[in-house]
Amino acid sequence: MSDAAPLVAIVGPTGSGKSDLALHLCEALGGEVVNCDSLQLYRYFDIGTAKAPVSDRRGVPHHLIDILDPGELFTAGEYARRARPLLEDISARGRLPVVVGGTGFYLRALIEGLFPGPARDEVLRARLDVRETRRAGSLHRILSRFDPAAASAIHPHDVPKTIRALEVCLLTRRPMSAWFGERRDALTGFRVIKIGLDPPRDALYQRIDARCEGMFEAGLVDEARAILAMGYPKSSKPFESLGYSQALQVADGAIGLKEAIESAQRDTRRYAKRQRTWFRADPEVEWLHGFGDSSEVKREALERVRARLDCV
Repeated sequence: MSDAAPLVAIVGPTGSGKSDLALHLCEALGGEVVNCDSLQLYRYFDIGTAKAPVSDRRGVPHHLIDILDPGELFTAGEYARRARPLLEDISARGRLPVVVGGTGFYLRALIEGLFPGPARDEVLRARLDVRETRRAGSLHRILSRFDPAAASAIHPHDVPKTIRALEVCLLTRRPMSAWFGERRDALTGFRVIKIGLDPPRDALYQRIDARCEGMFEAGLVDEARAILAMGYPKSSKPFESLGYSQALQVADGAIGLKEAIESAQRDTRRYAKRQRTWFRADPEVEWLHGFGDSSEVKREALERVRARLDCV
């Protein structure tokens, strides 16, 4: 590992201040940000993803932001294939790659690789999608019978992951959970330093509530309408995300603004809880108990990363 290049990954629930901490470490250590948020990959989806405008990036290079049109699909495997050459390029230039974001499955694909499952079967996927459209929730119930372990790890409303799990089961005659122990194409040439942010739950939820309300006040509904006006359909993947799904309902007149904000707040708190659970299962994460914009957390994170950089 002495020849391996350093790589910092900052993880934690939404609203914990990962981006603030990433900027601080990049400025102090000569780093560059590599986005690991599945929604910030998409152009035009700015307010609801808390995407930092270029003017707020303080001159720190950011990668894998605004690289997709709303109608494009993007998988964890594709993320890993795009991100790994970037990591190598950043490191080759003597810079420190700092991966930051809350999409845990993308980070796992990047570092650990994915199991060698079958390629996508578009015909099968179309059939499954039609069934789900006719009977919402039916695919997750089927998955619960075929592969209880995989079903328990996938949210009932996460249709893409449910379809992938069923696709693997049907094409290989093996549950997807059985593939997890197979050999993976893990990232090589890097030693990964994982820093996790774990602020107090009540304080985090207060920030989440304030952020959701602020997004709607900043024009989230108008942003959604503008994207639709460009010709992108409501079925575009990023419209399924928290905040945007409620914004579409407001735009359609299905719910009022107050109800939309409360719904987004509630669902985002639940999402933050699931993120905590996901990252807590990783024994390699070094946890800091506070927000990423805290001066004390910034100091401790910098000390920990410098210690790991100097120990080789």
